[in-house]
Amino acid sequence: MTGEGAEGRAVDLRSDTVTRPTPAMREAVAGAEVGDDVLGEDPTVARLEDRVAALLGKEAALFFPSGTQANQTALAVHTEPGDEVVIEERAHVFHYEHAAPAALSGVQLRTFASEGGRVDRRDYEPALRPGDRHHPRTGLLWAENTHNDHGGVVAPVDGLREVRGLGRERGVPVHLDGARLWNAAAASGTAMSAFAACADTVMVSLSKGLGCPVGSLLAGPAATMERAWVVRKRLGGGMRQSGLLAAAGLHALDRGLDALTEDHRRARRLAEGANGIRGLSAPEPETNIVMIRLEEAALEPGDLVDAAGEEGARLLPAGPRRLRAVTHRDVDDGDVERAIRALDRAAAACLG
Repeated sequence: MTGEGAEGRAVDLRSDTVTRPTPAMREAVAGAEVGDDVLGEDPTVARLEDRVAALLGKEAALFFPSGTQANQTALAVHTEPGDEVVIEERAHVFHYEHAAPAALSGVQLRTFASEGGRVDRRDYEPALRPGDRHHPRTGLLWAENTHNDHGGVVAPVDGLREVRGLGRERGVPVHLDGARLWNAAAASGTAMSAFAACADTVMVSLSKGLGCPVGSLLAGPAATMERAWVVRKRLGGGMRQSGLLAAAGLHALDRGLDALTEDHRRARRLAEGANGIRGLSAPEPETNIVMIRLEEAALEPGDLVDAAGEEGARLLPAGPRRLRAVTHRDVDDGDVERAIRALDRAAAACLG
């Protein structure tokens, strides 16, 4: 249950996907020039795809309804049934995409542990198969940036370059799940194209961090995107007058990227506040995801989430001893302070 709490409107920190389009974004949507995109006739979608391809330094990009569909399309174009995909053990596609790699592409995932989501060649190399008839073929190396389940950490570009080099040596493509790559670039000062150069294909999500209502893009070589178009169609991802959605993305790219550093600053303040609450701790976040650890045995994630909701702060459980809070453009400085006070009251009530 959730309520407005003691200080009015609840502060929603469950995800940066809960944002509402601004009046200016709604105006851009309403005025969008559209056509039938399945027939290749939507000019606003074409502009968005060209814009994101250029931003990532790729030949082409393709607009998708969701990041999951874009990720699964990347799997399909890079692999064959029976292949193995090498992936970090806490990756989004492994935990939160309903076993789609097995169900849709017939591939298995081989996981490895990393140092907090910051990967390099040494993480992947031991997991590659020897390439003989007795083992599955390693079909794809998979990376994630920022890494959601590790608390929005930035995978450094130097480590990703090593992974890309390993893939080239072994003839194995690399895919980058960059749903929050915008945040990685803002936090590190590294160009998005530098991160994207470390992978054959890259997915980015417009609905995470940028305030868009829906949409993700997959970018890569033009020939790969042609194959991706077919897979997207097969998965039911062909959209018609989707320039209405693409217009929101173009508006966000024009006006939203610079605001991400403010989200990161507020996340650091939220973590600082959580560290001052009895029974809680939070490492300093690199981007906009705060992982709050429950240090007292009497605190249970579900109970604390419910209590915080009643006090006016909405969060999500993130494992047996963690909560996740995500800052975004609909949360201002005052909201962060109200959320800290609500979490303080909730923890005190749970501890008795």
